[in-house]
Amino acid sequence: MRSGFPDFRLGSVLATSFTATLTERRGEAVERIPTPRRLLDWLAVSGLAVESCTPAELDLARELREAIHAAATATATREALPADAVRVINDRSVRGRAAAALTSDGERRWRVACVEDALSVIAADAISIISGERDGKMALCASPTCLAAFFDTSQSRTRRWCDMNTCGNRQKKARFTANQRKKAGTG
Repeated sequence: MRSGFPDFRLGSVLATSFTATLTERRGEAVERIPTPRRLLDWLAVSGLAVESCTPAELDLARELREAIHAAATATATREALPADAVRVINDRSVRGRAAAALTSDGERRWRVACVEDALSVIAADAISIISGERDGKMALCASPTCLAAFFDTSQSRTRRWCDMNTCGNRQKKARFTANQRKKAGTG
């Protein structure tokens, strides 16, 4: 990753990994794609590499990210999907000309020529998880400063954290510290 920027939080689900380019939404927000170049970096590590990105395309990407987050949050809390979010997701989905290609290893790769193509792949992935088409469920991170929407594919569908290595460990550490202080005060 480029120095000077926070690391990406990459998960196994494209759409929710994309929403994780803005983290700590309820605390001190961390923007992980602050520049067009940084969006290109994220697209590349996500298998959607393109050559260039304009500031206007970065704005479209952020608009899609927030629409996916709003729709995923509504799904996780069993509320109605926000009409604006649905419009943005659908609009981004149909605008691209991405094509799935089969590699000689039997894997699917996306052929994308521009940011618009990459955003259409992300939007289509969001549609598949929000609509319930894929096996799993939308959930919200239990961290009070995060509350990220994530797609839970655990066997029990009871995962609490968007990422155990960040939010989960932070909460466990806070609980441990509070318990140590409590013990020190009573001892």
